[in-house]
Amino acid sequence: MPEKPASSYREQDRPAYTRKEYITGIPGSRITFYERGDSNADFPIHLSLVTKEKGQIKHTALESARVSASRHMQKEAGENNYYLKLRVYPHQILRENPMALGAGADRISDGMRKAFGRPIGLAARVSRGQKIITIRAPEEFYKVGKDALRRARMKLPLPCKVSIDKGSEIISS
Repeated sequence: MPEKPASSYREQDRPAYTRKEYITGIPGSRITFYERGDSNADFPIHLSLVTKEKGQIKHTALESARVSASRHMQKEAGENNYYLKLRVYPHQILRENPMALGAGADRISDGMRKAFGRPIGLAARVSRGQKIITIRAPEEFYKVGKDALRRARMKLPLPCKVSIDKGSEIISS
């Protein structure tokens, strides 16, 4: 069965559904790493990807954004010249009631009977103004970090903006 677009899970229209100990058959999170780069270095510039609206972001979209930003930073700045951190975790369990398609589906499908749905994935609930990804880098890689967050922003279903958390006085001078 093909995956639905992320826009169908973007809204927070249901109560939180996070109690994993009561739910069976939850697929694992696709996110492999939450931190990349040199975590011990003290970089002067901190950039973040901040949401403009509240909503949900699927774990596949978060992983895609993280990979995109991390690859760009690693290619342009090098392994030890940045630190990237994914700041949200997908707790929300997404459910879907699969409908049978094709010839004879009307005799097989149950329709709305027992339509609670089975778990199909995970999502992170984010609020307006919440940081999703943070990149720390030296000042010579400011534009590279900003471009990496722009690339990550394209992978997410919610509108986001790039904010400068630390080092704005270095950039402006």
